[in-house]
Formats: sequence, structure tokens, C-alpha cells
Amino acid sequence: MNRCAAMCVRFLIVLILFGLTAGCRTFPTLADSPTPTPSPLTVAAAADLQFAFTEIAELYEARTGQSVTLVFGSTGQLAQQIENGAPFDLFAAANIAFIEQLRDKGLLLPETIALYAEGRIVLAVNRNFTFEVDELIDLASSPVQRVAIANPEHAPYGVAAKEALINGGVWELVEQKLVYGENVRQTLQFVQTGDAQAGIVALSIADVPEISWTLIDADLHTPLLQALAVVRSSPQPEAARAFAAFINGVEGRPIMQRYGFVLPGESLRP
Repeated sequence: MNRCAAMCVRFLIVLILFGLTAGCRTFPTLADSPTPTPSPLTVAAAADLQFAFTEIAELYEARTGQSVTLVFGSTGQLAQQIENGAPFDLFAAANIAFIEQLRDKGLLLPETIALYAEGRIVLAVNRNFTFEVDELIDLASSPVQRVAIANPEHAPYGVAAKEALINGGVWELVEQKLVYGENVRQTLQFVQTGDAQAGIVALSIADVPEISWTLIDADLHTPLLQALAVVRSSPQPEAARAFAAFINGVEGRPIMQRYGFVLPGESLRP
């Protein structure tokens, strides 16, 4: 065998061995690649949504695997945080006016704006307080020393409480007794702990052991039309849209209704 033929034989042997080795190796496939975990959604939500949205977010994660981080606060303060660049994906406000203001500033995606609920307010009383309080005029009685409402400067439920007191003819009688919560959830805590004997809070958070409550006539205040929208700076707007749709969908709406919210398209009147 000449030199050239010998080199060809050796080359063929190397090719055969390489082919056998490659055939035994396992290469990763798309099916073997781990499914990436979606980034958590960060939702800025009005304080009256604490109980309802917590339940909705837990159900949504169970259904989709998408985790949701909820940041609760007064609507006005959350809106200010969005103006200052806070990294929220979705904003659920207790008053559509704040959504419209942020839309006009170009901070929300206008096509994502949607009503999701109308809120109600209640007269809440600490159960350990023995004096009967079931009407707004009762707040003017001397045994009631402190009355809690959310700060109307930035909390829509505080605005509704103030309007109800004014239209109910008792604002001037109770103004000196008022203590202000930063949001409606903190207002409820004032009544729960007895720091205030009574207060006006959202129906959606009123069903707690420490208090009893009476629904306040909706005609005494401007309707609490609650709306949401996707924040323009969100890095995952489609995921935010999906969660918004879930809130307003067949699984989210019954939860909202169970916490006392009036759903879009429904009437307060029987």
C-alpha cells in the first residue's frame, strides 16, 4: 500500500470512529430546556382591594403560574409614585379620576383603561364600644370621642366619607373628632384597635371580627367608580393585560362581588 492510500485509510477510520462517538452522545433539545419562570407582576392597588385582590392574585397564580406582587396604598399616593417612576405594571385605583389624570400625562396605556368595580362605604363601630351607633348622626353624640376616616387629600374613600358626613348634616358636629388614616385600611385599623370608637371605611374590608358595620346610603356621596390600567413603562404589558382581564373575568368578578363591590353594568338599586 502506497503512502497516499495509507493516509486515505486512516482518514476513513477517523471518520467512522467520530460517527460512532457522535451517535452515542446526547444533545440537549428544546423539550429538555427548562421553562423560564415569568417575572412577577407588580400591581399598585388601592387599599380597599386588600382582601379581594389578595384572593384573586392567589387564584391567578394557581391557574397560570404567574406570580403577582401587590402593593397597597391610598390611590393618590400610588398615583404619585407612578408619576415618580415607580416600577408598577398595573394600577388599580379607587377612583377613575386618578386613572384619567395619569392617562392625560401619558403614563398609562389608554386602551387598557377599564372599570372593574363600584365601591361602597359603611359606618364601622368597634364591637367593644357599648354606645349604639348605627346612623351618621350618632357620631355627634358625646360618648363618641374619635371618628376615623381616610385622608380625603389623597384617598377616594376619605373623599366619600367627607361627602357623606357633609350631606348627612353632621360634618360640623364631628369635624373636631376626626382622625385620619393614610388609607382606608389604616382607617379600619383605628376602629379595630379602639383608637377610634367609630369610622367610615370601605365595605370590602369591613367584615372583620372586631367591628360591626352599617351600610351608608350611596346617594350621600359621589359614586366610587374604580378603574384600572396598564402602566406605560411596564416591561411586560401583555402579562399585565392578562391579569387585568382575569380581574374582570368569570373568575375574578365573583370574588369582587363577594367582598361587596358593585360590578360594572350592575345597579345599586334592586
